[in-house]
Amino acid sequence: MDYEAYFKNELDSVREEGRYRVFTDIKRHKGSFPHATRFVDDETRPVTVWCSNDYLGMGQHPDVIEAMHDCLEECGAGAGGTRNISGTNHYHVELERELADLHGKEAALLFTSGYVSNWAGLGTLANKIPDCVVFSDALNHASMIEGIRHSRAPYKIWKHNDPEDLDRLLSDFGPDVPKLVAFESVYSMDGDIAPIAEILDVCEKHGAMSYIDEVHAVGLYGPRGGGIAEREGLMDRITVIEGTLGKAFGVMGGYIAASSNLVDFVRSFASGFIFSTALPPAVAAGAAASIRHLKTSNKERETQKERVAQVRRRLDMLGIPHLDNPSHIIPVMVGDAKKCKMISDWLMDNHGIYVQPINYPTVPVGTERLRLTPSPVHSDDDIDRLVEALSEIWSQCELARMAVAA
Repeated sequence: MDYEAYFKNELDSVREEGRYRVFTDIKRHKGSFPHATRFVDDETRPVTVWCSNDYLGMGQHPDVIEAMHDCLEECGAGAGGTRNISGTNHYHVELERELADLHGKEAALLFTSGYVSNWAGLGTLANKIPDCVVFSDALNHASMIEGIRHSRAPYKIWKHNDPEDLDRLLSDFGPDVPKLVAFESVYSMDGDIAPIAEILDVCEKHGAMSYIDEVHAVGLYGPRGGGIAEREGLMDRITVIEGTLGKAFGVMGGYIAASSNLVDFVRSFASGFIFSTALPPAVAAGAAASIRHLKTSNKERETQKERVAQVRRRLDMLGIPHLDNPSHIIPVMVGDAKKCKMISDWLMDNHGIYVQPINYPTVPVGTERLRLTPSPVHSDDDIDRLVEALSEIWSQCELARMAVAA
């Protein structure tokens, strides 16, 4: 087999379909993000980032940076090993305590990313619990799907955000069959929110464990940033809450929070945890500082809500189509992979506006979009430039507009 020819042909096909992914080389500016510098060959250009998952700008918050600097001076750079072999730093222990407290759980466990926490958490539980059957929402994230597949446990896929369909599927299994229901709170591409209470009602009816991915909600919702489940007073009813430190908390890493026994079970059996070098202590210190700040400060959350509402209003005034949802995510719908990529490139090249195109396989073919994430650090001027540029390119591409309300 000509391996190189195969690789090239496959990549050429992706390019032809308009969904070849290109990394944008930027350098964030501390203190002035979302403004950044873009590197193109030997040139640099200013850009404004509109697609970051640093939803609240905590990646540049003074408390977070100070905590990381102090820890770096105190502990050095790396953890030095896996958690079991010299890699458990006191900052990891403190962070896990903060996370358990945030979600009202007995314990929490850190992972190197949200992807790994889902892969290891779901994979371990479904694999090690005898005869466990997993029930997965149809739009669950790739990390959850990989964890379920890795477990080799039997699984059923239930219709997205449909408790009745979940109830129907669970009814096929008797009370003696272990069951694990996996779903998300905020779905990152459409921005819709799960009916958590109704899903938990079904779980409890059938004696099923519940596993919720709150990665796009932690820090953003609830009086202390515990996510949608905290906002709705449901955390105590959920078996496992999974989250990330790499989005609203502004750093990196993933975690699960649950009972002491469940967390210890995953800690003891998850290969993705056991054999991974621990997060650098400075990262753990920064994440803990971010969580502590957002437990008591609503300023960032309230400002973000205002910015999201402002962008939505401006898009509506211009008839730019976007999915209506109750979250902070604004999917601007294009519906064509090549046009989506072209619009993204045009915004960057002509206006210094960075919005990444979202194409298949992240979203279904025909639903390609630009995913906007307004944050507290976007200014009125940033919003003006964004919506004016979008309106200009929408006209150039002769794309359909929504009816503008009188």
